[in-house]
Amino acid sequence: MKHRLLGATLAGCALAAVGAGPVPAASDQLWISVPSETVLPAPGADGGTSQRTLEVRVTHDNTENAVPAGRLTVDATGIAAFAQVSWPANCVPESAVKAACDFAGMPAGTDSVGAALLGLRALPDADLGASGQVRYSADAGELTAYPVETLVTLGDGPDLGLSQAAVQRDLRPGTDTRVRATVGNNGNRAVARTLLWVNASYGLRFKERNSNCEYRDHATGTSALCVLDEAVAPGERYELTSALRVRRDALYERFDHSVLPYSDKALEEARGGQTWAPGTGPELDLRPVAARRAAAGDEDLDLSDNYRAVMLDARNSADLKLTGGKVRGAAGDTVTARVTVHNRGPAWVASLGAGAAVATVRFQAPQGTTVVLDPDGDCWDQPPSEEEGPAATTYFCRTPIYLHDGASHAFDVRLRIDEVVRGARTTVETLNDDPELSIRKFDPNLRNNSARIVVNG
Repeated sequence: MKHRLLGATLAGCALAAVGAGPVPAASDQLWISVPSETVLPAPGADGGTSQRTLEVRVTHDNTENAVPAGRLTVDATGIAAFAQVSWPANCVPESAVKAACDFAGMPAGTDSVGAALLGLRALPDADLGASGQVRYSADAGELTAYPVETLVTLGDGPDLGLSQAAVQRDLRPGTDTRVRATVGNNGNRAVARTLLWVNASYGLRFKERNSNCEYRDHATGTSALCVLDEAVAPGERYELTSALRVRRDALYERFDHSVLPYSDKALEEARGGQTWAPGTGPELDLRPVAARRAAAGDEDLDLSDNYRAVMLDARNSADLKLTGGKVRGAAGDTVTARVTVHNRGPAWVASLGAGAAVATVRFQAPQGTTVVLDPDGDCWDQPPSEEEGPAATTYFCRTPIYLHDGASHAFDVRLRIDEVVRGARTTVETLNDDPELSIRKFDPNLRNNSARIVVNG
């Protein structure tokens, strides 16, 4: 349902892909990147219309390959009955609804380029609910993209949107910062009240808990639900500023917010059955940037710009320390060695964008033992490749995506003793160069990032 946007889970999911090395330069594929659908606001009560922008980009797979300049073809015949198109300077119209747009080449190391920025506006006599397709094709040199299309539907209602706040780097723990965004209404009807959902990650703290908001603290930060009473009419823009304290344990922080037209149902769904505590500070208000008036509406036309997230990185460090374990047993026994990742701070560590583990450790079975994996656990094996020959299997275990300062996470490594080898041991170490979350970048002491598992030592 639409309102579930406000209750979105903070932690993202990381998708892992296994590659087979560089793609040959001759092997490449061109793609057209554009929204698959959009809602175009119908004319307002005064007959006025607002413009919707469609950004078309061209991408390709093999960044080792340079792609020459190319041409994008746009066919908007499918929406001619209810909308008009504004063509950018790089497009040569063949008619009011067809054009060819030249786009720049992509040097090696570049994966995309802007091809066109199309403006769409409903015709004054357009029928509500009309829909049609805008179709695109593209070629560059010997490369041809698969044709794609955007479904454009005419809608009647408000359309709240948030601008993207700027990324912040090198914040100093113990200082204050602000996240600034603009709330606008791109629809054809006004919003009487706005429901704002905000989430500040664990290393950030709201400077004030506003009385028109309710708050919930959780393991990865604090969420807030706010009811903003300022009406937002079509074409209006309001500034929304969130004042934050950068805590001493801040490192890789994230600030999320989203907006919807207010309703009792939307608020209840956003609460998600959780307990929220009301704030007691001054009210959080929208500050007008422009002003118009129109009749109020209900459902938001297009949710694609209602949610934004921004990363705020602090200048801080976290010392991860690995400890191993000693076990004893006879041949045929299965014993459990405990390996623990400790975060000695001062910062907490979280991968709130990529959703990567704070730490992944690797090891091999001590001599005379076999690792017994739990199929539902956080560890897995990687058998040697054919090129490695008789090399031993390597095992990996991963922590959760966050670890508070002073916290630890333990792995239980089960070993079957096939043969008693006195003092059998193996080294367990963290992978320090994971591109999604590099330990080397935040950990000042890598010397304590390895430990041993000892069997019958």
